[in-house]
Amino acid sequence: MIDYLPNIILLLIALYVLMTLGYVAFSYRQAKRYEKLVPPRGAFTNISTGRLHYVDCGEGPAILMIHGLSGNLGHFDCGVIDELAKNFRVVAIDRPGAGYSERPEDHPANVRAQARLVAEVIQRLELDNPLLVGHSLGGAISLALALEKPELVRGLALLAPLTLPINDAPEAFSGLDIKSDWFRRIIAWTTAVPHMIRHPEPVRQQVFGPDEIPPEFALKGGGVLSMRPKAFINTSRDYRASGDDLPGMSREYAKLAVPVRVLFGRDDRILDPEHHGEVLVRRYPQIGLKMIDGGHMLPVTHPEACVRFIRDAAEAMKDRKFISRASPEVYR
Repeated sequence: MIDYLPNIILLLIALYVLMTLGYVAFSYRQAKRYEKLVPPRGAFTNISTGRLHYVDCGEGPAILMIHGLSGNLGHFDCGVIDELAKNFRVVAIDRPGAGYSERPEDHPANVRAQARLVAEVIQRLELDNPLLVGHSLGGAISLALALEKPELVRGLALLAPLTLPINDAPEAFSGLDIKSDWFRRIIAWTTAVPHMIRHPEPVRQQVFGPDEIPPEFALKGGGVLSMRPKAFINTSRDYRASGDDLPGMSREYAKLAVPVRVLFGRDDRILDPEHHGEVLVRRYPQIGLKMIDGGHMLPVTHPEACVRFIRDAAEAMKDRKFISRASPEVYR
């Protein structure tokens, strides 16, 4: 038996290598398949992180839409963009590192760094003081931009936004908590894609629940684009860095010099609407809050309610003004 041991070990190593190559080949083929099913739907421009994918439609006051974690601009394309484009110039972007937008792996992924990239987009596309519409992580990025460069924006209309530091991460994102860059790449190119395909329950139950996933989400909503190795890598980096700036940012909200409105679903299972909505406005009563029935993916599952909310915010904020400390009346 001892004589056969080296051969057995070599066989096991060979099997492991073949299995790994199989995972890599499968992940690569799936990524190409998803990109064929959901090709870029907009145009490209260049910012400091490389090519940026965006859609730009309609005429009127500008609205800039920023999606959340593991998302892309398709999250706004299930009814929100087309409806708002009847009266506004609507620009929706794939955040750098998401969808079809580029971001080097060594570029910082914290919220303030991402906000500076959005500022680049505003200037590159010559948007005139847009209303920022940020969903989830996109809400935190919008808040960071409003704190650092309020002169660039007219106001914020935030959908289920990440606003305050959190202690307990959503269970649905536990697989993203990877510290090592090299281990993240290994997971991305081996088990991540097959796992997401075989285990859709966290997305169905936590990310969308209690709402149903609309049938158009996979393609028109760009859902399948998140199941690519590159998307997994950047989503994990975004997730790991998402809380770095929130403690400092949340202490500065009293200094916000642009109006802010927040829409939350009462049954959100990803971001606690009491913590990120009701606690937020109790601390900073100049921020307006509206609650509706629904979960976390409001732009996809409740596009009509989002459109009404954004229209109301745009109307209230049409007369752009800056103040050092706003009263609730100014914001609402």
